[in-house]
Amino acid sequence: MVLKRKGDDAEEMTSRERKKLKVASARTIAVQPAASASGSGTVQSSGNALAGPSSTTVRFDSMQGLPASIDVEKFTEARAYEIDAMQKAIKTAGESVTHRVWQTLPRHLRRRAASHDVRRVPLRLRDKARAEMVPVTRRILKRGCSKRGKTKQVSRTEALLKRQRDKTWLETHIWHAKRMKMENMWGYRLAITPTEKSFRPSHRASMHGSILHDSSYHSLIELKGPEKILRSVLDLCCDPQCTGMKRSMSGARVLETDLYKTGSYPFDLIAPVTIMWQPLPVGNPSAPTNASSAEISSKRRRKRKNNVPVQIVRQSPTRAIWVRSHPAVFDDVFAALQESASLVLEAEKQRHRDVFAEVEMADLRGSVNVFEIMGPKASQVIKGALSPVADDDRQEFKKFWSSLTNLQTTASLPRGIVIGMKVLDPRLKFPPKNAKLRMDDQHPVTPAMTFPAAILAQSEIWDEEKRSVLKKPTYKKKDLDMRRSKNLVPGTPLSPIRQDDRIPLLLIQRSLESPSSTHGIHGWTLVFPAGWGMPFLPSLIHTGTRVGGQRERGSQAFEAGTAYFPRDFPCTGFHDKHWDERAVKEKAKWTRTPPAKRANHEKLGTRSPWRADWEVVLGLPVASGIDENLMPAQRGPQDAMEVDRAPTVRPWLLRGPEVPAILAKVTQMFNHGAGLLAEINRLRTKRGIDALDASYRPEDLLKGALVMVRLKMVSRGAPHDLAIIYRIDDIETKKIMKEKGKTLEGADANQPPEAAPPHTSIIGYVTTGNMSLSRGEGFAIGAVPVLVLLELQQQAQRNGEPRPLVKIRDRAGMVCRAAYLELLDS
Repeated sequence: MVLKRKGDDAEEMTSRERKKLKVASARTIAVQPAASASGSGTVQSSGNALAGPSSTTVRFDSMQGLPASIDVEKFTEARAYEIDAMQKAIKTAGESVTHRVWQTLPRHLRRRAASHDVRRVPLRLRDKARAEMVPVTRRILKRGCSKRGKTKQVSRTEALLKRQRDKTWLETHIWHAKRMKMENMWGYRLAITPTEKSFRPSHRASMHGSILHDSSYHSLIELKGPEKILRSVLDLCCDPQCTGMKRSMSGARVLETDLYKTGSYPFDLIAPVTIMWQPLPVGNPSAPTNASSAEISSKRRRKRKNNVPVQIVRQSPTRAIWVRSHPAVFDDVFAALQESASLVLEAEKQRHRDVFAEVEMADLRGSVNVFEIMGPKASQVIKGALSPVADDDRQEFKKFWSSLTNLQTTASLPRGIVIGMKVLDPRLKFPPKNAKLRMDDQHPVTPAMTFPAAILAQSEIWDEEKRSVLKKPTYKKKDLDMRRSKNLVPGTPLSPIRQDDRIPLLLIQRSLESPSSTHGIHGWTLVFPAGWGMPFLPSLIHTGTRVGGQRERGSQAFEAGTAYFPRDFPCTGFHDKHWDERAVKEKAKWTRTPPAKRANHEKLGTRSPWRADWEVVLGLPVASGIDENLMPAQRGPQDAMEVDRAPTVRPWLLRGPEVPAILAKVTQMFNHGAGLLAEINRLRTKRGIDALDASYRPEDLLKGALVMVRLKMVSRGAPHDLAIIYRIDDIETKKIMKEKGKTLEGADANQPPEAAPPHTSIIGYVTTGNMSLSRGEGFAIGAVPVLVLLELQQQAQRNGEPRPLVKIRDRAGMVCRAAYLELLDS
């Protein structure tokens, strides 16, 4: 090998320098050489007419001195060299470019097929992309679709409807499908997560910016009837622990509670629901909001066969309520409300035989759209994107709208406050600009306080006729673009005209927070009529608001430390179905994995790797469909006599705002089961429900009760879903607290893995666990039996610890890590 000389490196150019020189040479525009004078005094040129400076002095402040006419032929001939040089420079610069068109786009606009399909490139760059393509590929793309006969032609609308036979698309489906991973869920085609890496950016947006989620797939049920009867209907099937029923009846707030089967509390939990009351008219609070069919039907029955008028007594005004719930439990929620209404109407008929009353129930799925905008900048995004109508004379609303600019977080507003308003078409002021905080001596101005009021919650969105009129926008986007092109100044917003739509909507304050946590996430819920999903979406996300799917929505609940339906709600029907479907997918993936690359759950000592066996945790008989390897904790009856005497223990979930107080009272009693039964009967009696049947024994009620808990790691580790929760004895508790402050570097690598604790020490499972980005440590939400929680609290008091200690082990792990256990509702 011949060695290079010392000076060779200085003479050679790097590839970066060669590329830079090539681009510079290609972009250089040739200049016409200057004319040289000969000895005879004549001027020699290169053949082109000279286009030098004019001998006439031109003053730019006047038209004096300009020629009266110009010879186009001579002028073009004089500029021929410059024109030719410009054309050559454009051609060489285009050929020497090192980036293709699709590479010049920002990352969020790039498409996988854009390198060979010009239709994946924005319209303004398609001509350039088409010129860069190979001629063969260009000819293939020009062919288009095969010709169809006139009778076989299908419009685009029909083709899209044909694809929705077994599922329903949201109005924003096509926008999401281009940017998100989609799956069929609960009868809808929903977005799961963005295709780009967005887990941490989405969390930062919810904590410091704003993030939007289209939750229009949630089911909506409307009930209309007398106020007193509607209140009785809700008392029969809602959680008796909810404390905001009375204050929500004015319509100024929403009520978030749990729904049970009629009269079955505390058993048969269905799902959490959100209840909204239509506000009463401000002028006459006792007047009905609208003439319902109940009034019409009562007028028809005013006279009997013997022409004796029936006594019509209106005890309460006609009201309307909306019940929003998860789409998977729509049938169960509708059946529970229907059964409750039937029982209440039957009881009312027995008390007042001459009074006619009825309750109307309507399915409003697809009648409204709902956007959830979370984050501290949600108020500024809404203020910048929406414009209220000018004829709104409510002083309370004007005060609220002016304070929205300086609202740094909706956590400073009353929980669940409802704001009704009517806005102009948001496309008129597109592109919007976020409202900016006003500063006072380098500090943000404190916004004025807004308090719930019925006049503030007034909105026309409750009127079905108004919603049906706005089902389709009056103007399409191309019509608005045509009006915008006629503006003298480009970019100015359009002035509203009489024909423009005015859209009624509701702004509802939304908070995800646990009672004692500081990691809450706050924002707004925007409710507006159907047909306006796409007109609203671009205006709300144009200023940097991120869009999240199902994963981002679940992550928000996890970071806030709240339970998320259905994964964190054991003892509910859809929770079991959700985990069964997930178990099938995970087990199929585990089966496809080679044995050397997958976890051996049998050797790891994992009893139930695919779903939580709550029956075994509670000590109940195991159903035959769970797992043939599981052994029941109790021995079954041996004969028919024992079958009759066998107690029936039903698993149920103790949940609600009064859970800490209930457990505190139960702890003070000698018989915990009797204390729990007394508290449950007290809550049932408070809502007008009969006490539990005498067949429910106190010990059986206590044995089947589960309660939600949150777990915080003592030192290190992050538990995952379906991690196993073990109890520990007093000796191990003292050992853990003694070694808490010590740093054991390399202990996991040097020490042999400990054996898995016995199955008898399993007390619960983690339903959601991961590394919490807001806490910077491992965090988990799970469930344990109430009886075990009481024992753990007594153990903590005995050892002088403020919180109980437990151990957590992942289903595919060998290391058990200590964690603090707390009540989720505390």
